[in-house]
Amino acid sequence: MNHGLIAAMTEAGETAESLAAQTGVDPKTAQRWVSRGRIPRPLARSRVAAILGKDVKDLWPDVLKRREPSWFRPWAEIEREALALRGFELAWVPGLLQTEAYARATLAMESLTTQEVDELTTARIERQSILRRARPPLFVAVMDEAVLRRPANSDRSVMHEQCLHILACAELNSVQVHVVPLNTPLYPGMGGPFAMAEMPDGTRVAHIDAQVRAQIIEDRGEVGTLEQRWARIVGEALPRTQSINLIREAAASWT
Repeated sequence: MNHGLIAAMTEAGETAESLAAQTGVDPKTAQRWVSRGRIPRPLARSRVAAILGKDVKDLWPDVLKRREPSWFRPWAEIEREALALRGFELAWVPGLLQTEAYARATLAMESLTTQEVDELTTARIERQSILRRARPPLFVAVMDEAVLRRPANSDRSVMHEQCLHILACAELNSVQVHVVPLNTPLYPGMGGPFAMAEMPDGTRVAHIDAQVRAQIIEDRGEVGTLEQRWARIVGEALPRTQSINLIREAAASWT
């Protein structure tokens, strides 16, 4: 239990229901905040801290311990809360399916110190623990075949191991992987990658990662547009078994 939050609520005369009303969330969602490790989204977190007259770090000290870069942290927190996650990738293996070697390769091109690469790689790998917890979210990943065909670096074994890792993840009951084949004509996924999450209170949010910054989409109309785009992308992807066979063939091609 989050005893610091409970004490602050008692001191301020607030309950989960009153906090829910003031922050615009479902009472069940607010009730989960008192559980250790259940952290509100950044905006709700700031509102709760203001209502209780406390600093965020006093109520949720674990926020400061997390390794994700600040610009990505809000989405990482959403991933931890979500009941279901869906994501499309045009150029990269989804972060939740990356090996350590592949993750390092994606960061090698950036102007980062060795320590920064180590920290970001660790953060990315730690995110994957949600797929193997007692009650994992359903994770549906769709990627363009180009992701499997592009070398990560000069070491071909990196892609071989990465493809095998995707196959291993696809064996989990909560993970589905689909591939859009290279011979597919132009399709909606060419517009870029995105991810969507279904939260315990039924709301749906999306994440778009661009060259300069990442953006979380909460507007229902914009999320609806991405839902339609997702449906069209999935329509172009191979069924699960065929996708697995293609990934297995790609793995063999890197030996």
